[in-house]
Amino acid sequence: MRIAMVAAIFLAAAPAAAQMGNPAGVTPGTQEKAPGVPAPHTTNVEDRLFARLLAAGGEAEVELGRMAEGKARSQAVKDFARQMIADHGKANGELTRLAEAAQIAFPGELAPEEKTMRDALEDTSADAFDLAYMQGQVVSHQKAVVLLEWEIGQGQDAPLQQWAAGTLPVVLAHLDMAKKLVTELTGQAPRVSAQTSSEAPKPPPRKSR
Repeated sequence: MRIAMVAAIFLAAAPAAAQMGNPAGVTPGTQEKAPGVPAPHTTNVEDRLFARLLAAGGEAEVELGRMAEGKARSQAVKDFARQMIADHGKANGELTRLAEAAQIAFPGELAPEEKTMRDALEDTSADAFDLAYMQGQVVSHQKAVVLLEWEIGQGQDAPLQQWAAGTLPVVLAHLDMAKKLVTELTGQAPRVSAQTSSEAPKPPPRKSR
């Protein structure tokens, strides 16, 4: 239901998609295709931070998905991991192409937080792996939701914003799947959600132009 509602909202707002580019808060010195409208692939700080953070998370999703595909005991968890490899692999390629067009460089390695999660899962016993992996997936997808919503509202590069808007329903679907699997594995629903999680990253407040 939630995914359908999100999709309906974006479909209803489709005519506004062409207005993306944050005309109300263009970074000084930005190249413009029209007064107050940034040229495509002309980024601000928010765009660049978003792309780098989401790229790191996406690479981790694929790497951890491959680990889970081989280590998980539950077939449902293995199936989820395979979907993460496919969906995030596709999204990683799309984001990389957008970043290259906007001249945004990626670090080329997992962020410290993703490395810590990978190392912890590698050391997790087979009996405890499925739940540990799925709980981590709930948290990581909550973080991705926050970043995508932040880019949609605060970014400047219209192609990146449009990609974030199209990707958000997919990530919300992943989040719902992960929560359901945690419930199946534990008999209890996760305690946090994308809206209420105190662990979700809070991007830095936008600076006045």
